[in-house]
Amino acid sequence: MTLTLCSLGLLGSYLIWGLLQERIMAIKYAGVDGVDENFRNSLFLEFMNRFLAVFISSSLLIIMKNPVHRAPVYMYSYNAFSNVMSSWFQYEALKYVSFPVQVLAKASKVIPVMLMSRLVMNKTYTLLEYMTGLMISVGLFLFLVNSDDSVRMKGHEATVSGVILMCGYLLFDTFTVNWQGKLYQKYQMSSIQMMAGSNLFSILFASVSLLEQGGFSEAYAFMWRHPSFIFHISILSTASTIGQLFIYFTIHEFGPVTFTIIMTVRQAASILLSCIFFHHPVHFIGLVGIVVCFGAIFLRIYYTGWKRGGHHHSTVINTATVPAK
Repeated sequence: MTLTLCSLGLLGSYLIWGLLQERIMAIKYAGVDGVDENFRNSLFLEFMNRFLAVFISSSLLIIMKNPVHRAPVYMYSYNAFSNVMSSWFQYEALKYVSFPVQVLAKASKVIPVMLMSRLVMNKTYTLLEYMTGLMISVGLFLFLVNSDDSVRMKGHEATVSGVILMCGYLLFDTFTVNWQGKLYQKYQMSSIQMMAGSNLFSILFASVSLLEQGGFSEAYAFMWRHPSFIFHISILSTASTIGQLFIYFTIHEFGPVTFTIIMTVRQAASILLSCIFFHHPVHFIGLVGIVVCFGAIFLRIYYTGWKRGGHHHSTVINTATVPAK
């Protein structure tokens, strides 16, 4: 029952988040004066997501028992900055590429994550892990070249812009997850402490930029012209925060492999819903690309689970022979 609730919570919150993300950034809002316009201030969306998240996580820190905090506070600033930048690149990319393409690009970040892990945490990987990462990239390529709606604007310039923005997202996002992993490993903090510290610095970075560029007044003026935007951004921020809470709880209760399986299903469902709601055409070879992508992901999940099971068994055997100190 608990696993079912976690699955429904993750799927529901991030499916809603994905649909609203594309609705806000890619679809024009009808104005009362007859003028339709897009919302362009993606950094404001990031600010709203982080504002609610830091409020909820700070409240949980007060209510729940957490380990003694040992990490220097400034350490959160590195992954917070990279998190803000990755989110900004992600929102901006939706102006040029469709949501299904963006989801598959996220799935293809396996190899960039592995390379960044090698650089930041000095991790090593097997040949099968590199092969599955390559399969995901090939599947993404098949989908891209067979999707008529792979870019929002036609022409070489739009295609290059979308690729650059997605590369920026992958670069910052891979650093974020690896830096967080390094902090967890070194300071043994709780997930709620990580959530609160990271989101706090994310708010500070986003606020400075928004104040300097007049982003707050621009966003409020857009809200005044398009009241439906207020409803959309409220649901977007709520879904993002609830999704974060379900992420931490699911990993804590059932482990990362189960969590990854759930989120992989969510990515496939996101593509399906986006194609249904926003009419993105997908041809046969594009469908083959999707199958290759997610087939490689499930193969990697299975291999990771098998490897973890064997490693856990050997660890138990080895530690049983060590006398207690």
